Amino acid sequence: MAISLTKGERVSLSKGLSKIKIGLGWDPNEGTGAEFDLDASAFMVGDNGKIPQDGYFIFYNNKFSPDGAVEGADDDRTGGASDGGDDEEIAVELPKVNQDIQEIIFVVTIHEANTRNQNFGQVRNSYIRVVDQSNNEEIMKYELDEDYSIESSVEFGRLYRRGNEWKFEAMGKGYKEELDYFLNKYN
Repeated sequence: MAISLTKGERVSLSKGLSKIKIGLGWDPNEGTGAEFDLDASAFMVGDNGKIPQDGYFIFYNNKFSPDGAVEGADDDRTGGASDGGDDEEIAVELPKVNQDIQEIIFVVTIHEANTRNQNFGQVRNSYIRVVDQSNNEEIMKYELDEDYSIESSVEFGRLYRRGNEWKFEAMGKGYKEELDYFLNKYN
């Protein structure tokens, strides 16, 4: 049975778990004008909170990390491909993650949010979940329940190392800034 997380909650991943999928989902409200293009990204950072090189920023134009551990999502430009399921998925093979990487932060941004006057307050049913790829079983899920009426991006969650163990934290931290902000923050 999947664990339902609250904001800030941290959970250890099971020993022996090697291949996981991070599923991210959302539904834009009807009648809000232009179509919503939400993009999932992963920032693989070291002890200093920075990506060691550009290849460790995983997004629609760089789908594979240099260590072969992370495969990014296909870009669903309208959110219509999911039909109630995950809108974008990021695969992670934990044993392959470069030892210098201490965290993998999962961010969702609204493409051209400022130009289109869009924010996460116009998006509902947002979540991040962790799925065991060996049996496609959901391990844990965090549903964002805040308003986010001025935020155009959200750090949904993160995987992080503690010794030889991987843990997951439900973050739900919203920002007014778009993707460039995170590139500066983690680069």
